[in-house]
Amino acid sequence: MNTLHYIFDPLCGWCYGAAPLIAAARTLPGLKLALHGGGMLAGAQRLRITEQWRNHVRSHDARIAQLTGQTFGSAYSDGLLCDTTAVLDSAPPTTAILASEAIAGRGLDMLHRLQRAHYVEGRRIADKAVIFALAGELGLAGDAFAAAFERLSGAATAAHFSDSRSWLARLGAQGFPSFALERADGTLERIEASRFYGDVAAWTHYLAERAPASAADPGELGQSCGLDGCAI
Repeated sequence: MNTLHYIFDPLCGWCYGAAPLIAAARTLPGLKLALHGGGMLAGAQRLRITEQWRNHVRSHDARIAQLTGQTFGSAYSDGLLCDTTAVLDSAPPTTAILASEAIAGRGLDMLHRLQRAHYVEGRRIADKAVIFALAGELGLAGDAFAAAFERLSGAATAAHFSDSRSWLARLGAQGFPSFALERADGTLERIEASRFYGDVAAWTHYLAERAPASAADPGELGQSCGLDGCAI
């Protein structure tokens, strides 16, 4: 089995831009996805929205939309980004992704839902109430999700961030998103995915060539994630 390692942050705009590539990779037989949340705005880096941050992000958002075709909702652009009481913190949404993966193998579904909630619906995805509402929308069992979220909060999420930063160092990468293909024989190849923004077909073809499924791979066709749904 080949593994595509994806180093991301739920509050990284370029990771939102890469969402169609991730959804496409998920459909390839014999390719497993490994999610590594990097904690871009966690701990001392968490911040409250300011005019300076808003102007910085909007310039990136325009470029992301142009290159990837991803849309940014007015509730985000004209709502959340103008709310100077909103706090951006990568830790709670990353914990939600870890919890979703732990109880149902649905970390990627949670990531996509968080991205849509933030970038389209303008919701505060660092707020626990919002996170639990999104888990409910995904059909994740309330008690099980709550227990996993509490267990994986704090030290466990911090350890995950540390491991993800180790992956960045291992790859010689500087920011999010970063990708690496680990083949079944253990070889590891860093992939520059930005050249595939807006061209999902070329990305899918590239991955299929670089990591073809073998007869022993139990890949499941049709296991796809709908997208109803910045660099460091």
